[in-house]
Amino acid sequence: MLVSALYAELDAELLEIVGNRRDRSSTPAPSPPNTHPLPTPSLQHTFTMSSFRPNSQAPKGYIPGLGRGAAGFVTASDIGPAAARPASDADGTETLVGSRSAELRAAKLAMQKAQQQRQLPFGQAPKGYVAGAGRGASTYAGDNDDSGPTGGDVMEGSLFGGKDQQFDDDDDEADRIYDAIDERMSSKRRKRSNGEAGGNGFKGEASAIGDQFRELKQKLADVTEAEWAAIPDVGDYSLRHKQKRREDVFTPLTDSLLESRSKLGSDATAGGRNVVLAGTTTAADGTVTAGFRTNLSGLAEARSTVMTMSLDKMSDSITGQTVVDPKGYLTSLSSVKIASAAEVGDVNKARLLLKSVRDTNPKHAPGWIAAARVEEAAGKTVQARKLIVEGCETCPDNEDVWLEAARLHPLEQAKTILAAASRRLPHSVKVFLRAADLETADADKKAVLRKALEANPTSVTLWKAAVDLEDEEDARILLSVAVEKVPHSVGALIRPFVCVNLAYQQSDPYPLIRIEMWLALARLETYENARKVLNQARKHLPSDRAVWIAAAKLEESQNHGEMVDRIIEKAVRSLDKHDAVVTRSQWLQEAEAAEVAGAPLTSAAIIKCTVGRGVDDEDRQRTWSDDASAALSRGAVATSRAILAHSLATFPTKRSLWLQAVDLERTHGTPSSLDEVLAAASERLPKQEIFWLVRAKEKWIAGDVNASRNILTEAFKANPESEPVWLAAVKLEWENGEIERAEKLLERARERAPTARIFMKSALLERERGNFVTALDLLEEGIEKYPTFAKFYMMGGQICSQDLPKDRSGLDRARKFYQRGLQQCPKNVVLWCLASRLEENVAEYGTGSYNGVTKARSLLELARLKNPKNDGLWVEAIRLERRAGNDKLAISLMARALQECPSSGLLLAENIMTAPRVEQKAKSADAIKKCPDDPRVITAVAALFAGERKHDKARKWFERATAIDPDIGDSWAKLYAFELDAGTTETQENVKTRCISAEPKHGELWCQVAKSMSNRGKSTAEVLDIVARIILDKMQQLN
Repeated sequence: MLVSALYAELDAELLEIVGNRRDRSSTPAPSPPNTHPLPTPSLQHTFTMSSFRPNSQAPKGYIPGLGRGAAGFVTASDIGPAAARPASDADGTETLVGSRSAELRAAKLAMQKAQQQRQLPFGQAPKGYVAGAGRGASTYAGDNDDSGPTGGDVMEGSLFGGKDQQFDDDDDEADRIYDAIDERMSSKRRKRSNGEAGGNGFKGEASAIGDQFRELKQKLADVTEAEWAAIPDVGDYSLRHKQKRREDVFTPLTDSLLESRSKLGSDATAGGRNVVLAGTTTAADGTVTAGFRTNLSGLAEARSTVMTMSLDKMSDSITGQTVVDPKGYLTSLSSVKIASAAEVGDVNKARLLLKSVRDTNPKHAPGWIAAARVEEAAGKTVQARKLIVEGCETCPDNEDVWLEAARLHPLEQAKTILAAASRRLPHSVKVFLRAADLETADADKKAVLRKALEANPTSVTLWKAAVDLEDEEDARILLSVAVEKVPHSVGALIRPFVCVNLAYQQSDPYPLIRIEMWLALARLETYENARKVLNQARKHLPSDRAVWIAAAKLEESQNHGEMVDRIIEKAVRSLDKHDAVVTRSQWLQEAEAAEVAGAPLTSAAIIKCTVGRGVDDEDRQRTWSDDASAALSRGAVATSRAILAHSLATFPTKRSLWLQAVDLERTHGTPSSLDEVLAAASERLPKQEIFWLVRAKEKWIAGDVNASRNILTEAFKANPESEPVWLAAVKLEWENGEIERAEKLLERARERAPTARIFMKSALLERERGNFVTALDLLEEGIEKYPTFAKFYMMGGQICSQDLPKDRSGLDRARKFYQRGLQQCPKNVVLWCLASRLEENVAEYGTGSYNGVTKARSLLELARLKNPKNDGLWVEAIRLERRAGNDKLAISLMARALQECPSSGLLLAENIMTAPRVEQKAKSADAIKKCPDDPRVITAVAALFAGERKHDKARKWFERATAIDPDIGDSWAKLYAFELDAGTTETQENVKTRCISAEPKHGELWCQVAKSMSNRGKSTAEVLDIVARIILDKMQQLN
């Protein structure tokens, strides 16, 4: 509209200009002679335009600029959305036109018609009129001669009178295109409408989609079950699955191209940076792809160039100078091998530097040592010896120079040098020890050390070396002298054989004042003399706890258990009296060290007296429990047992502490110790059934059935209405073949302590005996009392579908059980899966050719609606489609399942196992990222490694899966199957033993085998063998 307004203003300005010119002209132009005056169209048009005023209202249908060929337009904001535009017909009536092109054409026709009227002052010529015919002008209207320039009928009528002559072919084509577009848009609007009401073409009100199928839904009430079952499956008939995939097309390269590529690498040099080897292709992102041939001729030169550059970087940047550290140079020379002139130059520079050091400070011993080692590294041993001897003369009071001289000289000369050094430096322990090392005979070594001890009687190192060379008797004598000379010994002074004989190992991490020699002497003496030695040691070292601990160990070695506690208690009081700071953690470490040394009573006494030091009353239980767990993790079983015993003495009614003690004895104790702990726990906590049950089970496993019955009898007295106790008694009789006694116990339990599990066990016992009718009656009775117990419906459906004859009656009864169960327990996934499998195998019950996959699929879809985001239902649906042969539908379901449950280990493991081999690695990596600790995913990855014959990796991943969750039997079975296929007899027995200890109870395949009626009463090892054989059979079928 803005453009139209601009055109209107422009027309107004033009009209004013034309009007002014007309006013200035005095008279109109005279007509030419001998001609009839005709009205001038331009003046008439000018007069008409001059009558326009800018502020006046535009006439109806006026479009500015249309006479100059401009095309006006109207936006939707001006007239509103989808508003119809009025247009005038030939007869002057207005109609609604929905197209802009139609409006423009109508306006253009009206303008052309107005122009014709202005050009014809006498009006429209009658039909058949020929201008000039009355004056004798020739006419073409009636002639049939087409020899004229335009033909016979072409010039008939007015020049602008024909309707078909107003537009050309392009305009007609544009009209057709616009009409087609309008028709297409109208068709789309009709399709989007709510539909026609009653089918008579009249559009009714918008209605929901469900209302359109209301009559069809009402007719479903008349569909019979047979008609519903006869509905065929909907297959996938889309064209995309029928089209064959186009294979890749390979085009061979020409010889000229291959030759040109081979020449590209011929000029490449090894040292260049931008070298592209022949047969490689560089992509746009910079990656290089190997081709058919690689040029390796310059690799040797490249290696030499890199080495040269490295050496240049290591060289000195200051010309004519070399920076050498005398102290660090000695260490660097040990790894330098002279092989070039540059290195020889470095040695010369080092000589000059060290000579400057010796000249400047001749008493500096490291300078002499460094100079000697430089000559030694250069291969000039004689010069090195001369330098070090000169150093010994210049620095006679430095023991390092003498030791270096002894190292550089032969053995005999070295002994002479060390003898001179010992005379010069009689208090140097290193010189005497080195001299003793050079001697080959033990007698000579003893003589050297005794001479050293004469000069250094307080040297602990010399005493230790001397004791190591003596036998037990002489060692005791030396130690007796040593403890007199060095009452406060420092360092590790006990030789290995003394520690072993005395069964003692010092583990104190703080090497301050220790009494190793005192303890060694005490252990070499008799019991009475050892007590005297330890008493003397306590006088010299009143604040050292090691003396007291050694005394307690001494009493324990003589089976004086009552004295151990007294000594430790007295030790704690004495150390507190002398202000000896011993932390609680240090006492715990001493207890663990005593256990390692074979003194468990001493360890327990230390724990009893010190475990409560520095612990608040409210934190004692938690702290002591953590201490016991930490000690057990370090292998200190006796220490952990002592901590728990002290904790239970303080907190006798804490169930968690008793359970921790039971686990400790079960893992690291004996059957008798375990029975003692369980008896004490049952006595302290009689209302806790677990201790009664565990004790009875341990007796049963040991083969003492009567003792187990007696324990359960005592448990009945303490817990007369306990369901676990009743079921344990029933299981004891059941497993030992006493079916009648088990049946009576169950009958009595249903009367005194009725529960859902007791009814279930009763029905299970009758089912195992073959009394299916009695079992179903018990199930019905249980359903009446406990309608939400899902296992009643599962067992009832299984009895009707598996144990009873497979006919239509059994099928209907099983369906009813499952239907009732789904109504009462809609959230139970196992019930949905059992009902689906029943419908899937419905053909086995004599129903003819009826295919139950459709009904099974609908059940699973309904289950997923009621239980969203359940991976078990998705896996069951996927496996159903695979069993039915619908692999494509199974893949689609898997994709949907992973979208709904992206972190499900069950789905990810199923996706790995069912994926094509080329996709399994990628899917495994994705699954590990999402579920790194899921045993099912880890087992699937391990099976993938096993299929690729990577046995070490497969075994590692299987072991990891069993360690994460040892209660899953499928992981143990797959590991055992792997060992049967690729392991040894030893590894197989190891896996079986660990599986029996773990006693797994869960796992898809494990539960199917273990709970099968044919496998009732089988042990864990037998179930493991069966499941492993099934897995091996499946692996062989896949291969």
